Amino acid sequence: MATLPTVVYGTEKVGDLEIFYREAGDRANPTIVLLHGFPTSSFMYRNVINGLADKYHVIAPDYPGFGNSSCPSPGAFKYTFDKLADVVDQFLEQKEIFKFSIMMQDYGSPVGFRIATKHPERVQAIITQNGNAYMEGVNTDTFAPIIQYWQTQTEEIENMIIDNIFSLDGLKWQYVHGVQNPESICPDNWMLDFACIQRPELHRLNLDLFLDYQNNVALYPVWHEYLRDSKVPVLVVWGKNDAFFPEAGAHAFEQDAQDLEINLLDSGHFALEDHHNFVCEKIAAFLSARNIQ
Repeated sequence: MATLPTVVYGTEKVGDLEIFYREAGDRANPTIVLLHGFPTSSFMYRNVINGLADKYHVIAPDYPGFGNSSCPSPGAFKYTFDKLADVVDQFLEQKEIFKFSIMMQDYGSPVGFRIATKHPERVQAIITQNGNAYMEGVNTDTFAPIIQYWQTQTEEIENMIIDNIFSLDGLKWQYVHGVQNPESICPDNWMLDFACIQRPELHRLNLDLFLDYQNNVALYPVWHEYLRDSKVPVLVVWGKNDAFFPEAGAHAFEQDAQDLEINLLDSGHFALEDHHNFVCEKIAAFLSARNIQ
């Protein structure tokens, strides 16, 4: 029987914030920074940590307002992707992590690309699991309420988002949509997310991030330039049935990535829930083939 790695659950003081993280593996091995998406936390990487920690040093922080990290009110902390990236960047510096691959999912993409464009010399590879960086990868039908919110911030639109996206059924749908065997998806995922998002002011801070998401779209050309100039290796493992970031988002990386491997999975937005073994094997093979150490 395989022995599971020892996972450390810690917190790092970053300014006034307590940033929670999961960490495992020998720091002498190559590091992979795992950046989570909405509405989840580092919890989404639990199986990846178990699958890779024998060969890699893996670390997964929770952003402010997510998971077990500090959750200051939107009046005390400006919830933008610039701020989330700054906090994660400072977290990595304090942990003395200066050479790493980035795995990004959903929100992990705008956080990760900000760090990568700021420190291109530090990033050894990018692994994206439905971490979008192209307009081709945005389903404008599913994103319609958010795009409408960018244009008009009314209470009516906010309530529609809260009722449909932040509800228990809405959170569950994000995990099971596009999955071949929904009964195989652990319900702890959406139950934990729902418990977190019911905390005071969580609706407000998430609405602020939805509003700020338009600034990620504006940065897409910058990220494309980074991919072209840096020639960073890019591994795509993409749930092709994702209602938010469809299959076209995976193929769009072909426009700019010089060293690219694309794997399409018969899954949805959270493909790690039902394809984590495959993804871990692909990550290990991809990094090993490029002698990343």
